[in-house]
Amino acid sequence: MDQKEELSVAEKLKKELILEPQNSGIEMGDEEISAAMAFCADYKAFLDAAKTEREAVNYTIKLLEENGYRRFDPSQCYKPGDRVYVNNRGKSILFAAVGRRPLDEGTRIIASHIDSPRIDLKPRPLYEEAQLAMFKTHYYGGIRKYQWVAMPLALHGIMVRGDGSSLEVSIGESPEDPVFCINDLLPHLSKSQNQRKLHEGIKGEELNVLVGAMPFKDDKVSEKVKLNIMRLLNEKYGIVEKDFLSAELMLVPAHKAQDVGFDRSMIGAYGHDDRVCAYTSLMASLDTPEPEYTWINILADKEEVGSDGNTGLSSTFLEYFVMDLAGGQGVSGREALRNSVCLSADVSAAFDPTFPEVNEKKNCAYLSYGACVMKYSGHGGKSSTSDASAELMGQIRRLFDNNNIQWQIAELGKVDHGGGGTVAKFIANLGVDVVDIGVPVLSMHAPFEVVSKLDVYSAYRAFALFLQETAKA
Repeated sequence: MDQKEELSVAEKLKKELILEPQNSGIEMGDEEISAAMAFCADYKAFLDAAKTEREAVNYTIKLLEENGYRRFDPSQCYKPGDRVYVNNRGKSILFAAVGRRPLDEGTRIIASHIDSPRIDLKPRPLYEEAQLAMFKTHYYGGIRKYQWVAMPLALHGIMVRGDGSSLEVSIGESPEDPVFCINDLLPHLSKSQNQRKLHEGIKGEELNVLVGAMPFKDDKVSEKVKLNIMRLLNEKYGIVEKDFLSAELMLVPAHKAQDVGFDRSMIGAYGHDDRVCAYTSLMASLDTPEPEYTWINILADKEEVGSDGNTGLSSTFLEYFVMDLAGGQGVSGREALRNSVCLSADVSAAFDPTFPEVNEKKNCAYLSYGACVMKYSGHGGKSSTSDASAELMGQIRRLFDNNNIQWQIAELGKVDHGGGGTVAKFIANLGVDVVDIGVPVLSMHAPFEVVSKLDVYSAYRAFALFLQETAKA
């Protein structure tokens, strides 16, 4: 229709009243698309450097200290512009910038998690069978076990020796390093295995990791391959087998983050869930050093296993930090929390045209359509979730729409097809208004997940805008 032609009554009403289909990222300008591509180059470097929560914390502290952040001292009174961080046992971290307004007027909180599904070693992992040295494992989080076999794996973590000294482990990431793998059954002999249900195609106790095959040259001892592996580990790292008892060791995919597609519009990597939200919120925080309202950024551990433990968000480490910070200003920590707003930053499932039946198309996230806002997550009848209020949804909607943030609304699949949770409910339990927002992901929880660069950049812009917001609606 010619732009000069007058719209019909119906067309005018439709334009005024009807919600148009969600817009894709192709409506971004060339300058913004170029910015997204450049932003994601650094994001890929972060993914490669931070494959575990400990590595993510170390990466974050380095950046924070380079930008003037110092360890939080609860005995001090902090003034506007001060920047602090709390390292929670090396596996989660909280950092903040003190705003110009009193803390009891509320804060801006972003909470994401830096743990991802993986394969952990058991406390006594090393054994020998049929002249092969193997590790026994216990998987962590919601993995599809069959996806982790017959692929290169890297060993990461920490070991505490008998004398109390510690050893950081990262084997399989450098080109000169060996890698490890979990064997699969060859198709010629898999007739019985093929009869199993998909989730039992590989069982938990079958996730045994191949680590060696060379025997120690001595006929006087048994388990010669195991002995040879321990000899090598002792010579290089000074450890004995008992040191595995005081270790946190895990296997993660050995591959690097890579561009996906002829157009390089996507990133394939391990750990997008949820380090994509951790990184984008970290960068947004560093770009907002002197806010109107105090902001707090949390990169938490243990989300993939229920957020329990003293490094997860079911613990008190956020609450106690707010109480200490508010106490230094002589104001109420409870009021600070009650007047705060939080973005629970976690990923959502992107629509996959290969498996359309699990999504309700009008209420799911699509790749390259921008950051996705979820009013609630949970299971079935909204079980185990925090359901954001209409008022908060209105606030976020106005904020994003008025500032040209590319965003979309999302649910995690059809109502009775499963579901999942985030950290939102734990922060809501402190009296904070919370809504979920994140990045759509294809193949979530797989060793190789896929995200859109446009969505990553949209999330960064959304987080930065939220931290810079000057008033709570």
